[in-house]
Amino acid sequence: MSDETPPDHIPDDIPGETPVQKALRLKTAKLEARPKPPRGGRFQREQAARLAAGKSKPWMTR
Repeated sequence: MSDETPPDHIPDDIPGETPVQKALRLKTAKLEARPKPPRGGRFQREQAARLAAGKSKPWMTR
């Protein structure tokens, strides 16, 4: 699927919709169709257990 082609389940034109509204609707639908990262469970615990951003760079501290 290319960037210009909307998914099949989305109607092409809605009466009274401006081109900007249509572009926004198509963009949000495309973003919603993307695969989502796993939620909860082990993955989320691993993400939370990571080091804080500055902790891995001791030369950044005074």
